[in-house]
Amino acid sequence: MSLRLTKGGRLIDRSKPLGFRFNGQPMHGFAGDTLASALLGAGQAMVGRSFKYHRPRGIVASGVEEPNALLGLGTGARFEPDQRATTTELFEGATTTSQNHWPSLKFDVGAINDKLYRLFPAGFYYKTFMFPRFAWKHVFEPIVRQSAGLGEVPKDADVDRYEQAYGYCDVLVAGGGVAGLAAALEAGRKGQRVIVLEQTPHWGGRAMVDGGQIDGHDAADWVAAALAELKAMANVSLRNRTMVSGVFDHGYVIGYQRVGDAEPGSDKPRHRLWRIRAGQIVVASGAIERPISFAGNDLPGVMLAGAVRDYIMNWAVAPGQRLVVVTNNDDAYRTALAALDAGLEVAGVVDAREAASGPLIDAVKARGVRVYEGHGIAKVKGRAEVTGVELCRQAGEGTVVMELACDAVAMSGGWSPAVHLWSHCGGKLFWDEAAVMFRPDHARPPTGADGEAMARIVGAADGKLRLCEIMEEFGLGAVADEESAIEPVWLMPARAPDALRFKAFLDYQNDVKVSDVQLAAREGYESVEHTKRYTTLGMATDQGKLSNINGLAILSDALGRPIPATGTTTFRPPYTPISFGAITGEARGELFQPLRRTPIQGWHAARGAHWEPVGQWRRPYCYPRSGEAHGDAVKREILTTREKVGMLDASTLGKIVVKGPDAGRFLDMLYTNLMSTLPVGKCRYGLMCNENGFLMDDGVVVRLSEDSWLCHTTSGGADRIHGWMEDWLQCEWWDWKVYTANLTEQFAQVAVVGPKARAVLEKLGGMDVSKEALPFMTYVEGELGGFRARVFRISFSGELSYEIAVPTSEGLAFWEAVAEAGAEFGITPYGTEALHVMRAEKGFIMIGDETDGTVIPQDLGLGWAISKKKEDYLGKRAQQRSYMTDPDRWKLVGLETLDGSVLPDGVYAVDAGHNANGQRNVQGRVTSTYFSPTLGKGIAMGLVRRGPDRMGEVLDFPGDNGAIHKARIVDPCFYDKEGEKANV
Repeated sequence: MSLRLTKGGRLIDRSKPLGFRFNGQPMHGFAGDTLASALLGAGQAMVGRSFKYHRPRGIVASGVEEPNALLGLGTGARFEPDQRATTTELFEGATTTSQNHWPSLKFDVGAINDKLYRLFPAGFYYKTFMFPRFAWKHVFEPIVRQSAGLGEVPKDADVDRYEQAYGYCDVLVAGGGVAGLAAALEAGRKGQRVIVLEQTPHWGGRAMVDGGQIDGHDAADWVAAALAELKAMANVSLRNRTMVSGVFDHGYVIGYQRVGDAEPGSDKPRHRLWRIRAGQIVVASGAIERPISFAGNDLPGVMLAGAVRDYIMNWAVAPGQRLVVVTNNDDAYRTALAALDAGLEVAGVVDAREAASGPLIDAVKARGVRVYEGHGIAKVKGRAEVTGVELCRQAGEGTVVMELACDAVAMSGGWSPAVHLWSHCGGKLFWDEAAVMFRPDHARPPTGADGEAMARIVGAADGKLRLCEIMEEFGLGAVADEESAIEPVWLMPARAPDALRFKAFLDYQNDVKVSDVQLAAREGYESVEHTKRYTTLGMATDQGKLSNINGLAILSDALGRPIPATGTTTFRPPYTPISFGAITGEARGELFQPLRRTPIQGWHAARGAHWEPVGQWRRPYCYPRSGEAHGDAVKREILTTREKVGMLDASTLGKIVVKGPDAGRFLDMLYTNLMSTLPVGKCRYGLMCNENGFLMDDGVVVRLSEDSWLCHTTSGGADRIHGWMEDWLQCEWWDWKVYTANLTEQFAQVAVVGPKARAVLEKLGGMDVSKEALPFMTYVEGELGGFRARVFRISFSGELSYEIAVPTSEGLAFWEAVAEAGAEFGITPYGTEALHVMRAEKGFIMIGDETDGTVIPQDLGLGWAISKKKEDYLGKRAQQRSYMTDPDRWKLVGLETLDGSVLPDGVYAVDAGHNANGQRNVQGRVTSTYFSPTLGKGIAMGLVRRGPDRMGEVLDFPGDNGAIHKARIVDPCFYDKEGEKANV
């Protein structure tokens, strides 16, 4: 039975009691408590049920390594499952619920699985649910789905807010213990910019509990002085409640800060995600105590010895009144002394070592506590709580030699360095036989892009080392107790029979036992990674922080090979789970994606533009006048542009500059046609394919200078294509001298289109825009109407057209100047729908309409845009595969209905016969379909099997209510096939 001590508790404020509820029952704790310490202080030992066997589970640890105490926290819109009680600060009114049981925590029908444990060995799900086959869908699958998971999924939208922030420093220190603070002092005194991140609310780490002397000062006094000095340094930033979640290449660190967790409803963000660039990373992340595997080591009341010490010293909570300590190392004796000092009874210390001596052991014996050397625990007695332990010889098979009555067990199997951050970027480990731990290999550290060490690791993360070893690197003197050697003990007793191994747990949450790992070894799973997945060892929410080392030691023993030969599993970010809210930040609701606006957006809105989403942009679909339907507005815009002049806001088009000695070579690989031969001042339409040969983007490429090109992309493709370019440059062609920059938002771009387009620009004045000075598919830079401008003679409408790019800051003013100059010519703004109709009249393709990720340029009649002069480009070899050259491929054609109506968008052309599913066979589909005001009839483009070879054929397109639309295959260019209008 847990209890709150009347004295002590360095972290709690007894003058500030806090009320909370657990499973509806009112309880209380104090300011400074965690949910775990408050529950233990209230006498709540059992806090949940295990995943597979639904065994009673209690709190076993005091930090992020806790596998059992996962609670539902909050209600309604602030409910969140799987909150780790050991790291959640208590606050007034907290509402918590236990998980993974029904109908209640005390009485759980799922506990029948524990009685049937022989039916659920490691990998049982791979071997069962196979026969009869029909039963999977109707019997097995519903049961499995109902059983999966621990917590309940929130049903309401999260009402809290989250932030993301950025940081930069010369040195980032992960961990605010003694070693981390010493490293920060060293760097801070040198004038370096330092950020120290500590995941708990408190500084000093284990030294604040275990004590010791540093430079002649008590550890607590030294920590206080160090913090005072660091806080006075302008170049040092200290952030507690902030976990280093992951370390990535080039000194990139993700930090996870809990800001308003304990203040629900406040103005503070709940969590903040930090993205930090650091010149050097110091890993001082401490160590994690290992449990010991023995029968019943999962009962509520069996805890890590260090955790027992933490609860007594930090929160004045005793996990029991009469403790048994079981260990293979000296550190656990500190727990016995702490318990005695708190007025608790220690029934005995069970030490697996045959002979152990030293100051700590002598101090415990001097207090009248018996030490059972060479012994182990055969079994913990009790069901939902500890009532006693059975002792046996550690070297034997579990024969009980005596029993000790107790209500708590403090176990310590040694300490393992928290090497996760060290390993995230490739830092290697070595097995320290004497210390019985994997330690960072300083000869093989994580490396940055320059090949130099990206991180270093200091003593606190090298295991549970003494302060003198931790501080040696920083030239600080320390005093610590002398300790005897640890003895590797992975199972009690060493030759435990099946009956004991079946109840000796490694992974508490997933119910993985010693017997499961041994079974995996017998069944051929020799790789620790394979064993992990077969048994689910280390796949719980603690990610094996308690179970991994013990599990791989058991596997190594079963395979008859040393532990280093087995190795470790892969350590991946995040170090502990982080909230989806922190990952998302402000990107939710209306801000789920940032809305991008051109500098002319306000003008469009003032003219009543109807908006269309185009990627992250909002573009005018049309500009309906008072009482005018959208279709009529589109028709007016098209006819005015064809007959007079129109203007389009084309600022959203992607604009990527590619520059450098190898830029031409690079673009030749990206595009299907040659770009390196493009003369300066000329434009060329280009196609871009992925490695599989499928068309992914198109646009006009402009040669700006001898070593510079400007690549236009689709509106929604600029970021994607720029990322594509950088991917190839950084990962494949890293030695090519090429620089790219996405200039999409640096320029506003206005298209002036129609027979009167030249007249409008001539009225603006400035550069010569005549046909002779600026022929089709050329560009020039200069001044137009007093604006700095790049003018391109390109056309997506088939009309005389100019696209003018000006600096974004001048975009609105230039647009208004064009509108004013074009007023006498009847100029009209037109939107995206008019743009689409006019391009379809010309037979121009649209990425995303005529393409769907399975279309190659040859399907679209664009073979003329594929160079026959160059040996290679991305996708060329893929396009030579037999399927790509199949004459039966669907290819682009025009489609005209016999009655002039408009074909339904996306409708399929049916063929004779039916497929295996009873559906009609198809031979093509409509990709774009519009009513053409220019032609006065419906037009469409589509992909049809052998389409260009079937001109004049009539196809059937099924419509609604059994209707059949008949359409003739025609040339895809419906308007000015010779291109005379664009070339005037």
